[in-house]
Amino acid sequence: MKRIDQTLLATLSAQAAASPRKRAHHNLHPQLDDKVQRLCIAMEPGTYVRPHRHMQPETWEILLILSGAVALLIFDDSGKVLKRIELAAGGEVTAVEIPANTWHAVASLKTGTVVFEVKHGPYATITEANYAPWSPADGVQAASLESWYHRAKAGDTAPKY
Repeated sequence: MKRIDQTLLATLSAQAAASPRKRAHHNLHPQLDDKVQRLCIAMEPGTYVRPHRHMQPETWEILLILSGAVALLIFDDSGKVLKRIELAAGGEVTAVEIPANTWHAVASLKTGTVVFEVKHGPYATITEANYAPWSPADGVQAASLESWYHRAKAGDTAPKY
């Protein structure tokens, strides 16, 4: 039996805090080709999750907050924020299901945030076509966009880079 306990959450959070990307993963699925991907993702504030989508029609994604809090941003094709949903462990909203082919990004709002993610497998690396063309890949511009996530609200349009 696999467990998600406070020791695992603390270990993952410590690994994320020590990582240059400010993230750490723990897979519960045994192989990358499993039909259902299940993993814990520790994400510290400042980690950049580039806006992306999963174009395969069966690739929905569920996010459940185990600790901490995140802001989930849903975008249209041009980078306009359609929805901002704040999810928090023990909060009003703790989980969401993101439909396939939906532009989205996540910002960690609290130290010690851990998200449980479930999505259709097998694992597929996100290709350039699945990243929002108006979003930077990495670097200073990515840090600027990640900072913008924290104040973005429905109706705002992401800065162009």
